Amino acid sequence: MFKLGRYQHFKGNYYQALHIAKHSETDELMVVYQPEYGDREIFVRPLAMFDEIIERDGKTVKRFCWVESV
Repeated sequence: MFKLGRYQHFKGNYYQALHIAKHSETDELMVVYQPEYGDREIFVRPLAMFDEIIERDGKTVKRFCWVESV
């Protein structure tokens, strides 16, 4: 089960996962999130992509790792 809260991207920045939304045409689940830096614009990304494991520099890592509830 996906948890809302604070996440760290594999490159180091922190983000707030604010909501889970459903795409109106495809029913695909999306994460509504906000960076903790810059202008703090609101973004959406498919849940499958937000929660995926990727390969980076020969290592497998989660794209976003849960840090804490907010």
